[in-house]
Amino acid sequence: MQNPADPGHVGSQLADRRRRPAVFFDRDGVLNVDKDYVHRIDDFEWMEGAREAVKLCNDLGYYVFVVTNQSGVARGYFSVDDIHRLHDWMNSELGAIGAHIDDFQYCPYHEEGTVEAYRRASDRRKPAPGMILDCMKAWPVRAEGSLLVGDNARDIEAAVAAGIPGHLFRGGDLAAFLRPLLAARS
Repeated sequence: MQNPADPGHVGSQLADRRRRPAVFFDRDGVLNVDKDYVHRIDDFEWMEGAREAVKLCNDLGYYVFVVTNQSGVARGYFSVDDIHRLHDWMNSELGAIGAHIDDFQYCPYHEEGTVEAYRRASDRRKPAPGMILDCMKAWPVRAEGSLLVGDNARDIEAAVAAGIPGHLFRGGDLAAFLRPLLAARS
């Protein structure tokens, strides 16, 4: 039996209280309309209900993460700086409604890339679970109650490999899609 006065016990209780579930979103096709290699703000179009879905997660106390394959970097279509610029803009747009994404994870690698520095296999490229697992290591995420929303089988495979359920979003209103999934978890 643990001694409640033991500092280690108190520390582990505090860590447990900080732990909370997360919603992992794929980006293209989930948060924004997939227009093939979106990397410019001018080309970005929010999916219906996407901003509201992020705010819903924030309001319910979930961490919100984006996990997105961005092979356009390896293919030479755009740079890592372009990704950061777009993600910063997304969070700025979300901030206008009191919402935010806690962390953006992306994989710029692809085995058939034309840019040598990014031409390789990666355990972060979905269907591998690397981006999800990296978030779970860097943040006090509780796997129980966490979930992923993606628009293809690779996303769902990555979620399952990371030990969380994945849900296939086929378009429509993202907040309306997400609301019952979160209600079922509470």
